[in-house]
Amino acid sequence: MDRTEPRLIPSVEDGVATLVIHHPAKRNAMTSAMWRSLPELLERLADDPAVRVLVLTGAGDTFCAGADISTLREGAGEAQVLAVAAEEALAAFPRPTLAAVRGYCVGGGSQLAAACDLRFAEEGASFGVTPAKLGIVYAASSTRRLVALVGPAAAKHLLFSGELIGTGRALRTGLVDEVLPPGGLDERVARYVRVLASRSQLTQAAAKEFATGRTDRDGYWAGEARGSGDTAEGVAAFLERRAPRFTYTTRPPG
Repeated sequence: MDRTEPRLIPSVEDGVATLVIHHPAKRNAMTSAMWRSLPELLERLADDPAVRVLVLTGAGDTFCAGADISTLREGAGEAQVLAVAAEEALAAFPRPTLAAVRGYCVGGGSQLAAACDLRFAEEGASFGVTPAKLGIVYAASSTRRLVALVGPAAAKHLLFSGELIGTGRALRTGLVDEVLPPGGLDERVARYVRVLASRSQLTQAAAKEFATGRTDRDGYWAGEARGSGDTAEGVAAFLERRAPRFTYTTRPPG
């Protein structure tokens, strides 16, 4: 395979799935083929019971510079449909997701990062939501997700201007959750996802749903908790001063 070919590269190790955005010739910009492939890749990873956490990152020193602009000539509307479908598939992934960001996280890249549950960034990263530079109407679902992260005023600043912001402002507005010094991102992400992989998927899955505002699943999750064994195991492990061995596995939506 051509090492420069634009593609998404998945791998799974020790319960952690890593998905690398790989398009080095264009700062990891997403082609139409890459947008199309993302939902299918996520579905395969969600079907794998060994996967407990997903990390999305970019190859080299850039997260994702957005959509490959040359593909917009094929039709900006179609490109946006593909991007929104990929974003929604990422947001619906049934286990914790984390975007590990360095360098540019712009346009479609910011959509993907925002669709993750958490975002860790290396100092010097730049964030931008840039449809106003291209005369594109940002999708309603993407706008609502951005507003939920940073609030209406900060979302309007990003959308109206298309200006890039640094990690300091991104951290203050809630666009990112942690900022790491140069060279410290990979180690911090590795340590953090090991923690996530050791925790109860039952707790994580319910919290992920409730955090999105769902109010109709209390009974469902109460039933899952009763039948899971995770609560009994967690309490027993605490009393016995040992690490818990949680066995509940999140089922993909369907």
